[in-house]
Parts: sequence; C-alpha cells; structure tokens
Amino acid sequence: MSTTTTTVSAATSSTSTRHAVPTGPVWIVRDAWTEALRHLRIIPRNIELLIFATVQPIMFVVLFVYVFGGSIEVPGFDSYNQYLLPGIFAQSVVFGSAFTGVGLAEDLQKGLIDRLRSLPMAQSAVVVGRTISDLCRNMLTFSVMLVVALAIGFRFEGTMLEAGAATLLLLLFSYALSWVQALMGLSVKSVEAANSAGFIWMFPLTFVSSAFVDPATMPDWLEPIADANPFTVVTNAARSLYNGLPVGNDVWLSLAWSVGIIAVFSTLSIRKFKRATAA
Repeated sequence: MSTTTTTVSAATSSTSTRHAVPTGPVWIVRDAWTEALRHLRIIPRNIELLIFATVQPIMFVVLFVYVFGGSIEVPGFDSYNQYLLPGIFAQSVVFGSAFTGVGLAEDLQKGLIDRLRSLPMAQSAVVVGRTISDLCRNMLTFSVMLVVALAIGFRFEGTMLEAGAATLLLLLFSYALSWVQALMGLSVKSVEAANSAGFIWMFPLTFVSSAFVDPATMPDWLEPIADANPFTVVTNAARSLYNGLPVGNDVWLSLAWSVGIIAVFSTLSIRKFKRATAA
C-alpha cells in the first residue's frame, strides 16, 4: 500500500512538473514569436491578401506623384516628389497597422482565441505576436513601395545611415499604432466594425498633417492642429532624414511619441484582451 501511494505521488509530481506553466520574460518572448510565425506562415497561402497589401501602397505612390507632382511647389524642395513621397511612406505604413485590429477581431469572432487560451502559453503573447507579424508584413510592403518610388525618381539626398534611420522611425511609429488598432479590434463585436473603426481615425490623422502640404498653407485654426499631430512630427523627421536636411528635435519627439503610444496602448490592449477572453 505504501509503495503504491509513493508511486502514484511520484507520477503525479512528474506529471505536474511536465505540465507546469513557465513564467518570465523569456517565456513571453518565445511564445510571442511563435504566435507571430503562425500569422506569417499564412501569408504565402493567402496570395490575395499579400497582393492587396502590396498594390495599395504602390497605387498611392504612383497616383499621388503623377496627379499632384507637377502642380504643387513647396519652398525648400526642388521637386514636390521629394517632399511628397516621405509622406506617402508614412501614410502607407500607418494604414498597414489596420491589419492588427481586423486580425484580432477575426480571431475572436472565429473562436480561435479560446483555443489558444487552453494552451500553456503567455496570454499576452497572442496580442504581441499579432503586432510583430503585422510589423514584418509592413516591412515587406514598405520595401516594395520604396523600390517603386526609386524607380519613378525619388532619391536619398542624405546619407544611407539617415535613410535607414528614417525608415526605422516610420516602422516604429506604425508598430506603435498597431497597438491602438489592437485595442480597437478587441473592443468591437465584429470584423466589419474593426475595419471601419480602424480607418475612420487614420484619415484625419494622415491628411491633417504635413504629409502632402505644408501646414502653413492651411486655415489658421487648422494649422496648429496639424503641427501638433504626432504623424506630422514623424513625417517631418523622416522627410528631413531622407533629404539630408536638419532634423532639429523631430527625431527625438518621434521616438517619444512612438514609445509613449506603445507603453500606453500595449498595457490597455493586453488588459482588454484578458477581459475579453475571460471565461
């Protein structure tokens, strides 16, 4: 009897050890990357999504350049394209962040999140992995868009280091806004609502800015709003770096905005996710 009890206890202890849920930052990072890979593996199998995600930014580049390129002049720039295209880059990566909200809303609606919750994994990794995978997709989209821009005449007038820094600023800002989209995707009841909610606020964010025109040309009441827009700060920083112009404090302000948005909205999104998936 004693031997049997000891054996059962040992077996129970062994099973408990095998199924013990790990903890710590390394565990979260590992699970987040695993979740990101799950989403990235879907991309080659969903060619339509990849095509649409790539074609839209290309259309923005080509249409804006050939529609507005010869009709607007900006002081300090020999070509409007050199002013415009960094704004198009910024707009496109921001629009790319919408995939996060739509994707999370779709996973919730299909019940996939409930299946993930049954696994011994960090719950926050579900949202973190989604944002990482969308950042990787945004990097691919940006690369294609940049090649097209270079083909139609855009040039790096600063150093390659400055151009790399500009690109990283844009991608960091898009990652920050992915967390805003994550909160929206977790707050609505359907994929359609997530899609609508994700784009409604992005249009004023990107158009009431310095992306396409100098805010000084806007009405007096609108100009200070455009100047205070974080999208304007990031766009100005990227534009100056791409064109080899003085950046002032725009780089540091861009970093502050991006880090601040990530800190606030990642916390809110993860809390919202835990409440939304609570049994």
